[in-house]
Amino acid sequence: MLRQIIKDFVIRQFSVDAAVFDRPDLMVADLGLDSLGVVEMLFEVEDLYGFQVDDPARYAGMRFDDMVADMEATIRAANNGLIPEPASLPGKA
Repeated sequence: MLRQIIKDFVIRQFSVDAAVFDRPDLMVADLGLDSLGVVEMLFEVEDLYGFQVDDPARYAGMRFDDMVADMEATIRAANNGLIPEPASLPGKA
């Protein structure tokens, strides 16, 4: 679910072609986001799940799926091993 949330946000906010997310070797840098774009992407996830990333710059050199896994681990660590429902998904009341 988290991967899809991030993917949808990046596609919508930065007009990234959805097909790039099919690449297993996709790097965060391949998304073409500048440092502000990466921070915006992280803020979106942080707002939905109520956590903060300590060092957002570390994601710039990661594979996209590794970034998602790291975020999931951070969310789980803050929620007794669970990933809660996001606070407010687009389109949810």
